Amino acid sequence: MSPASDNSSPVEIVGLAPMAHRIMRGENLGHLRWQLEAHLAEDPTDAAAWLDLGILLELCFFKEEGLASQAKALALNRVFRVPSAGAADGLHLLMFVGPGDIMANVPVQFLLVGSDVTLDLVFVQLGQPLPALPAHDLALVGIGESDANRPLLEQLRQDLAGHPVPVLLDPLKVQALARDRLWRLLEGVPGLLIPPTVRTSLNELKDLVGGRRTLEELLPGGAFPVLLRPMDSHGGKGLSRLAGPDELAAYVAQARSGEFYLSRFIDYRGADGLYRKLRVALVDGRAYACHMAVADQWMLHYLNAGMDGSPAKREEEARLFASFDTDFAVRHAGALAALCDRAGLEYFAIDCAETREGELLIFEADTAMVVHDMDPPSLYPYKGPQMQRVFQAFRDLLGRHAAPKSTEP
Repeated sequence: MSPASDNSSPVEIVGLAPMAHRIMRGENLGHLRWQLEAHLAEDPTDAAAWLDLGILLELCFFKEEGLASQAKALALNRVFRVPSAGAADGLHLLMFVGPGDIMANVPVQFLLVGSDVTLDLVFVQLGQPLPALPAHDLALVGIGESDANRPLLEQLRQDLAGHPVPVLLDPLKVQALARDRLWRLLEGVPGLLIPPTVRTSLNELKDLVGGRRTLEELLPGGAFPVLLRPMDSHGGKGLSRLAGPDELAAYVAQARSGEFYLSRFIDYRGADGLYRKLRVALVDGRAYACHMAVADQWMLHYLNAGMDGSPAKREEEARLFASFDTDFAVRHAGALAALCDRAGLEYFAIDCAETREGELLIFEADTAMVVHDMDPPSLYPYKGPQMQRVFQAFRDLLGRHAAPKSTEP
């Protein structure tokens, strides 16, 4: 537990990764919640305890309560420290983050498990100057792309002008990863397929259903089937594949007000009728496989693919890991290189697949995708070594870009 602070001195937290790892191992952290709540009843000025409680509540699917706890933390302090697990003289990384749920920021703690990196989280709040910043060797923009975060990214871009140490993940380039911007950024890359994606409003969709607009007027090259999803949704929430006008009309009839992403649906089934979706981390221009989900449904995520229950799927994923550098990464070397060049970011990840024609199909790119090593080794013995390669590549990236340490006594 940490004492109250002056709103700028770092206070130490447990943080996201240790709690998430324990939950994934099957631990019930109800006792930790009780301890935090009991402590805060006695000392409601402990910003670190409020933030840890908020993270824990969200991990236990109490999102609104978690965000309320986070708000109490930020009213007391805006700088929080995750201590290094290694040498005290290791690298000191400062990451700018924004208020919000776990998906709002780069979950960098998962990449730093067991490392010698001390991590300071500095919360950026709209309309407020940055707090006093602790000394650091390198800074990283941890705020992910979203409508909610866009004003924060723009404010931070101005705040970082003339920053005294190197800063990774330019806020302007992070914003270019938005679904409706990414396809234009990557348009024309040989061997890469990304369908046009546009933002549209419920009123525009109603005009489309009513015949007052055509699909081609809303979506370049528009033709059914299409995908429609609410803005800033994750994990397939609200995502639908619509085969024709009748299904579109049914979707619009039950939709609430708001904005949506509209895009073409690309059938990415393999010759065996199965869908395969990969998460690939791009670290300083090099691609690393993080996972591959295999299933018979198009709306595919690692958690809904049934990987735990299928030795055959896990064996296929293991083969992908073993051959990735000499097979997948080689076959798509040109597309991946162009992707990294156009994105211009030191670190980000993509969800992707391969079409039957051999193209690299991009679903999404983001700096805030979760890349972790929490799957049970008993089922996934091949995953730990692969993820350690990713983590080491990320640590090497930080070392290459950090300001040189002073040699003065």
